[in-house]
Amino acid sequence: MQKLYPLKFKPIFKDKVWGGQKIKTELGMDFGNLPNCGEAWVISGYKGNISIVENGFLAGNELNEMVEVFMGDLVGDKIYEKHGDEFPLLIKFIDTSDWLSIQVHPDDKLAISRGEPNGKTEMWYVLGADKKAALISGFNREIDKDTYLNHFENKKLKEILNYEKVKKGDVFFMPAGRIHAIGPGILLTEIQQTSDATYRIYDWDRVDAAGMQRELHTEEALDAIDFGFHDEYKTNYTTKPNHTSKIIDDLKFSTNIITLDKILRKDFEELDSFVIYIGVEGATIVKWNDGEVIVKPGEAVIKPAILNEIELIPDMASKLLEVYIK
Repeated sequence: MQKLYPLKFKPIFKDKVWGGQKIKTELGMDFGNLPNCGEAWVISGYKGNISIVENGFLAGNELNEMVEVFMGDLVGDKIYEKHGDEFPLLIKFIDTSDWLSIQVHPDDKLAISRGEPNGKTEMWYVLGADKKAALISGFNREIDKDTYLNHFENKKLKEILNYEKVKKGDVFFMPAGRIHAIGPGILLTEIQQTSDATYRIYDWDRVDAAGMQRELHTEEALDAIDFGFHDEYKTNYTTKPNHTSKIIDDLKFSTNIITLDKILRKDFEELDSFVIYIGVEGATIVKWNDGEVIVKPGEAVIKPAILNEIELIPDMASKLLEVYIK
């Protein structure tokens, strides 16, 4: 019987009004006839957008079919018990030529009460940014619901938002409830819960070809927003060559960063979870007993939970994100 192995998938491309060309020009992905590409979904179990395996004997199969067949062997026993046949994380690459809408995501409790399977916590790792690129994360002062509504209704919302300058390597963690928006000139990878539960707060007064503005979710957002203030919105982390360094340690997912200039052997016998490797710099070979797969910027691979030992082999020097659920 053929064994389960690290899986790579065909990207799913999304045309967005705020998208650009960097997914093609910098990440080398061909998004076909789309005028602009805002997102490339490289691992997705989200309904209607399920990733297709592109490597090995399982090529052509859908990700959620793989979860249904291999269950805990692929995702981990406890993860399968909790999430069933839907793969629990969604991995994207995002390229912006304009501001995304200001939005907020509900937590699991609020989302479930509104008929969604779960909420949406996410994180961003910046692969590249123009000189003056910025994003919005949270508020720039302590406020309450009344203060927020006063600024919102008087079109002064931007006055209370926290703007962050962005550079390559920056990380921003966006727990459910934190108001946010990505600005123009940013290329990043996004790790998130499998969910599209999004409340659009403000869309910069944009209109479509018919002169219509996109729908806002003003009332829905009120119950979701965390009005708290934080001294630091950017996630600080350190790296050590050829070591696994922690960036995010959360119940929804954990993310490490690995910088390599020589072979690193990994043993996951104690971890009851799949592991995702996301390429952010250089090229890395993920090698196991029966084969290997290469991961470059713009690519991601799922190491199945049942596969305990692998080697990460850099092509000269490389950098990877490592993602799993505790």
